[in-house]
Amino acid sequence: MSFKKLHPLLKESLENLGFETSNAFQKKALPVLKGGADAYVIAPKDSGKTTALIIAIIHKLKAAAFEDSPRALVIVKDKKEALALKAVFEGFTQTTDLRVYALYDEYDIEKQKEEVYYGQDIIIATPGRLSKLYFLNGIHLGEIQMFAIEDADYLGRHNAYNHILRLSESLAKCQFVIMAEEMNSKIKNYQNAFMSNAQLIKGR
Repeated sequence: MSFKKLHPLLKESLENLGFETSNAFQKKALPVLKGGADAYVIAPKDSGKTTALIIAIIHKLKAAAFEDSPRALVIVKDKKEALALKAVFEGFTQTTDLRVYALYDEYDIEKQKEEVYYGQDIIIATPGRLSKLYFLNGIHLGEIQMFAIEDADYLGRHNAYNHILRLSESLAKCQFVIMAEEMNSKIKNYQNAFMSNAQLIKGR
């Protein structure tokens, strides 16, 4: 698909970043993600799947801030990944007033609670810290429209798998997206929980 059908502010950001059209894999993934379906997005590194996710989230949130509760959650492996993805998101949200926040373990949880309370639209979080903040009543997940796991190949280490399972049970109806380089047994197990109707989008 071309970028013509995207929100005008998002199209402006894409033009500023030098994106003229979607690549072959994004042409496959974007209609499904924009359509609101749950999806496993399985493709090699540098296939453009993260860009597709970012575009889908910004488009879904209508490229505009809204009230205080986060409306999109992206789960990542660690602090380094959270900060890196936040920086990428900010490139795509430069023409909007969307608020992007990185939530990770190596930071004062009381400060995080306060910073989230004052209003965020997109939260990029490590599983452990998000789970801890949620069970301390430090984050409201009732308005989440998309819950995504970025680079889910790491799942199965530590307690990340169970954190995500518990969080998914706490969410109202929303779109679930899992992105990975390969389908592994851990992420496939989510089919028994919140991914039962998920579509498989596979790239080479």
